[in-house]
Amino acid sequence: MNLKGLFQDFNPSKFLVYVCLFIFSLVFALRLDETIRCSFWLVFLPLWFWKCMVIFGAVVAGVVWWRHPEYRVEGEGYIDMKAIIICLALNSLLLIFEILVCDQLESSNASKPWRHPWLIVFMPLFLTSPVSIAACVWGFKHDRGLELEAMCSINILQFIFIALKLDEIISWRWGVVFIPLWILTCLMCLIVLYYVIWSLLVLRATELMAEQRRANLMTALTAVFLVTPLLTFEILLVKKLDEVNHYPFSVVFCPLYISLMVLLPTAFGQRGGNQWWFGIRKDFCSFLLGTCPFLQEYGNISITVQRPDEAPEEEEMERDVFIHSKQAILDDKLVMPIISIDTPD
Repeated sequence: MNLKGLFQDFNPSKFLVYVCLFIFSLVFALRLDETIRCSFWLVFLPLWFWKCMVIFGAVVAGVVWWRHPEYRVEGEGYIDMKAIIICLALNSLLLIFEILVCDQLESSNASKPWRHPWLIVFMPLFLTSPVSIAACVWGFKHDRGLELEAMCSINILQFIFIALKLDEIISWRWGVVFIPLWILTCLMCLIVLYYVIWSLLVLRATELMAEQRRANLMTALTAVFLVTPLLTFEILLVKKLDEVNHYPFSVVFCPLYISLMVLLPTAFGQRGGNQWWFGIRKDFCSFLLGTCPFLQEYGNISITVQRPDEAPEEEEMERDVFIHSKQAILDDKLVMPIISIDTPD
């Protein structure tokens, strides 16, 4: 086990998002089943923590940017700062939407189900679409990955359908309401099928290195274990909302937990993201090892796991005999007999 290798290409931003979504979905399902009877403001705490970290990180980065003009010319400082501003704007809109949703759920009762129309509640989410489209165009131009922005931009029609359904403006079944999501999921399934076929072809290619074949196989398996539970969750959720089945929400959300658990290890195999968050101006792994010297010392130590069936004493004796034999051969001088062609046989 190598700590430095474990945190190499670690993306702390995505890891934080995945952990917060996992905790929120777990607590939210328990709250919908009334297994726990806490306030929705407490249920949404993981999402509050996510947004607070984004806002605090952007504010600290802005202060460092303003107080140290010499740092702006380091690497892609201006591009990184623009990416932080775009991310801050998008997460601020999501925060407003989550506050409105939480207030709507908390204030609902039997006599007055909803305090505000859902179209008003979803309005910040509608505004994320143009911001996300502009962010995707900017990210494509500057070679930046913007997964959250892409998801918000392509799901705008789905958000509108959900708001209209909750306000009872349309009387469609939930299976029809989720048609935009079905289309997106079908595209994801086609991508997964492409990954599987490509990995099978790569496995038969002997001219490629074993590491490359292994990497393609792991990508295909990750895609399968990510999309398949997600599709299962969507089907169970639609059946639950249409009252076709009566499973508790904690059971319906189980496939979603699997997808989120698959996403968690992927945060350790991706790039470190924007290095200007919190003004650290370096990779998160380098910053962590520099701040905590004991981690750096531990990261230089490799640990080998010994199998039970192996005999360490015999292996050590064989290694010592080999080393001493090799040293003896090097130290001794080879003596060759003098042969003269004049000497008769």
